[in-house]
Amino acid sequence: MCELKRRRAELLAQARSKPEGVVVLVLALEAKVRDLEGRLALNSANSSKPPSSDGLQKPAPRSLRAKTGRKPGGQPGHPGRTLEQVKVADYTQVHSLQTCPCGRCGGVSLKDAPVLDYERRQVFDLPPMRLEVTEHQAEIKCCPISGLNVRAAFPSGVDAPVQYGPHFRGFTIYFSNEQLLPFDRLRKTCRDLFGQPLSLATLTQTNARAYEALAPVEAAIIRGLIAAPVLHADESGLRVEGKLHWLHVASTALLTFFGVHGNRGAEAMDALGVLPHCLSWLIHDFWKPYLKYNALHALCNQHLLRELKFLFEQCGEIWADQLSRFLLDWKNDPRTRDGLEEEVFGKAHRQYQCIVRMGRADHPRRLPGQGRSKQDKATNLLNRLEDYDLCILAFLLDPNVPFTNNQGEQDIRMIKVKQKISGGFRTLEGAQCFARIRSYLSTCRKQGLNLWDACFQAALGQPFLPTLPESGQAT
Repeated sequence: MCELKRRRAELLAQARSKPEGVVVLVLALEAKVRDLEGRLALNSANSSKPPSSDGLQKPAPRSLRAKTGRKPGGQPGHPGRTLEQVKVADYTQVHSLQTCPCGRCGGVSLKDAPVLDYERRQVFDLPPMRLEVTEHQAEIKCCPISGLNVRAAFPSGVDAPVQYGPHFRGFTIYFSNEQLLPFDRLRKTCRDLFGQPLSLATLTQTNARAYEALAPVEAAIIRGLIAAPVLHADESGLRVEGKLHWLHVASTALLTFFGVHGNRGAEAMDALGVLPHCLSWLIHDFWKPYLKYNALHALCNQHLLRELKFLFEQCGEIWADQLSRFLLDWKNDPRTRDGLEEEVFGKAHRQYQCIVRMGRADHPRRLPGQGRSKQDKATNLLNRLEDYDLCILAFLLDPNVPFTNNQGEQDIRMIKVKQKISGGFRTLEGAQCFARIRSYLSTCRKQGLNLWDACFQAALGQPFLPTLPESGQAT
């Protein structure tokens, strides 16, 4: 505090000694105030900050979507889902009618009356929870020739005097990796449901065995992603061994790959082995290491809309609002679904450039030799809008290119929930194990497979192999 007072006194003395210094000081202070106010105004709705950073002061919801006039909830014609009776029940209980309940006959006996029909009601419930124990007994006999005692072979997978079967191991894989239960809570769950306490080593070993069994699945997923015509990529911080690591995702609507690495940039992307081989459309936010690859780059416009919203609401930049409307109008334009003809795209491109030039009037590009002083947000954004215009408008060039990178962001979101629940991973091996299993489960869900069966197959060592799209087929 004393240092700040001293510095303030020096600035004031300098300003009073030089009349022009007052103007310089005021301009510097105004710029500082604008910068600090801008930082305070940043939230998840107008920047790339996550919603968790908003704290209890959540921003008022202001959707970027245009109003449709439809009421909330299911729309007319939307198929509903309800519990329906099955044709053949597992168990049937017949409730006999002994006396007449009509109230007019005084309760005459119907014990010997013929049954005319049945009214059926079905109750869906769980059977009692318990572990079934199957004892395998291998016969031991004496060879009449050699005199040696010989034993019958046990079934494949029955390797120890006491062990858990694949259904139970699939159960732990499912709840640990899909429902994100920490090991301690999963151990308590097994004790409460089955009366069977588990050791930490058992759960760790089960996941490790699934990790090994899923190696060919991961290889197939990577091959499918490399061949996909459109690929989404994203990354997010992850705590591993008490240090910051990075979770990377590459995905499509049918395939998901997760990888954990200590680096966020190109070193990690090269090591994980997907992006270096991608030559088709790569959808991402403006994280520059993505741009080193020889793919066709398309930028996420949802990130751009949030930045434009901040400039319009906090800085009064009219051009930012106009560009937001321009992008949303073209997003909803029916012609975009089939890709724009060259003449129509040229017209849209010129309109885009016209809006950018409006912003340049107040925020000119810094010329070479003018130093490296910090630029304001508007100038930085306008530089990007000019330099990467075709990446931003890629959704108009190719109908297969989505408007946003929502696919990648949605895929990475649940693993962030895992970190919030458990607080991070104790070992890098544990994080990599979780990432591979989660890649498998996410892919299975996208391809319409039952995850309970998928976990059982993984525990059995025979996981489902993903269906890969044919070359050039959209995913």
